[in-house]
Amino acid sequence: MMRAHPWVAFAVRRAGRLVVSLLVLVTASFAMIHLVPGDPVRAALGTTADPQLVAARRHALGLDQPLLTQYWNFISGLLRFRLGESISVDLPVSQIISTRLPATLQIAVPAFVLIMALAIPVGMTAAVLTREGRRRRGELAFTAVTGVFGAVPEFLLAVGLVALFAVAFPLLPVASRGGPSSYVLPILSLTLIPAAALSRIVRVEALRVLGEDYMRTARAKRLPARLVYLRHALPNLLTSSLTLGGLLFTSLIAGTVLIENVFAWPGLGTSIVQAITQKDYPLVQGVVLVYGVAALLLTFLVDLAVAVADPHSTIRGS
Repeated sequence: MMRAHPWVAFAVRRAGRLVVSLLVLVTASFAMIHLVPGDPVRAALGTTADPQLVAARRHALGLDQPLLTQYWNFISGLLRFRLGESISVDLPVSQIISTRLPATLQIAVPAFVLIMALAIPVGMTAAVLTREGRRRRGELAFTAVTGVFGAVPEFLLAVGLVALFAVAFPLLPVASRGGPSSYVLPILSLTLIPAAALSRIVRVEALRVLGEDYMRTARAKRLPARLVYLRHALPNLLTSSLTLGGLLFTSLIAGTVLIENVFAWPGLGTSIVQAITQKDYPLVQGVVLVYGVAALLLTFLVDLAVAVADPHSTIRGS
């Protein structure tokens, strides 16, 4: 069956790699608590905590059991969507994550959509306008603007947006999640830098596509520009754009940690910083696991989307 359907074989291979990667991620997240020097329970409760309280907490967390037993309990708990108990707030880690995850997705997903919606048309338009050495000033302006945005750290950009739109011109709220206006600055902070970087890459790739023989043939047939660029050029940009977009989204998830703390956004980013500060290792472990699983699943979905967009080269090269 797989020989007759190479796309199925490709999907099965990618799914197998996903399973192996997930197993490695789960094992690494489990080992994280045991590789931290000292006793995580003692570190969370403080050096002056009652030894009986420390022992009771270790027993409640299962940290007094053999390592293999702890690993099996961890795996079986994951299969039931149980990530253990938080040391600092005495709540299930899964409950904390389910409460905080929507807030993170509410800024990460719109930011990703905006990145793709801005970077691809801007990069392609810049390539069309500046191909074959045309409009040198426009090329320099595009390179300068995107270069400046691409070089600015996300944290600094977020602070600059706060200073401009919340302090100098008090148009938008600074912190917390309230009405629709409270989403603007966090989403912009996550969008501008990746969109600038991706648009530069899209422009370079579009210039390559526009120089191909089939593009010259399409222009020689005097086809309308809309057909030339949208029907012939754009589909050939989707493969690289999807791949880069998937990589950007995985970095975007990590970028939410900084942005959420700048804007006091009640998402996973603020949770993991607070957990690290309070030495709440089970919560850190759970949040890291969620971030890792999200990145691996997104990479898997991007691979499938690229295979659909360009099945021959992708499946043959896998």
